[in-house]
Amino acid sequence: MKTLYLMRHGETLFNQQKKIQGWCDSPLTELGKKQALVAREYFIANNINLHSAYASTSERACDTLELVTNVDYTRVKGLKEWNFGALEAEHEYLNPPLPYGDFFVDFGGEGELEFRARVSQTIFDLVQKDAGENILMVSHGASCRQFMRVWDHTSRIDLPGRIANCCILKFAFEKDQFALQEIVNHDFTSVL
Repeated sequence: MKTLYLMRHGETLFNQQKKIQGWCDSPLTELGKKQALVAREYFIANNINLHSAYASTSERACDTLELVTNVDYTRVKGLKEWNFGALEAEHEYLNPPLPYGDFFVDFGGEGELEFRARVSQTIFDLVQKDAGENILMVSHGASCRQFMRVWDHTSRIDLPGRIANCCILKFAFEKDQFALQEIVNHDFTSVL
């Protein structure tokens, strides 16, 4: 059995400014950096030895991963966030109500099922080929949520609401199936 730790990046400038952030990027805030260090402590406190690591090619994901672990990692385009097309970097009030479906296609972005397939196939392929037992992947909120949706039929737990910055989703991978085992929402009061 392998364990996948799928994690959202730390808070960014655009998160703070309530801007739509998919393929566009903005730097981690000071809080975002501190969130990543709190996530690092989770792995240390639980004696989790990470054997391999992957990050979205977005700088916010790579910077988060580098604060969480010193393990060499691979940048992977398939782990990128939803492409929101022309609405990238615009204010979040332009988002439609959930579920988004194919709303962003008209703006040159990705449809929901296309996006879900990209992320889930990327994660599946990486974990299947990886020889390590404990694998860390740092990605994005919607990417993590879409992966959860693909495997909700094998999982006994769910997370209503948003996936918080630096939230860790712990999946077991066995016989080509993922099952969500734990949702780690950190207490950031010490860094606020």
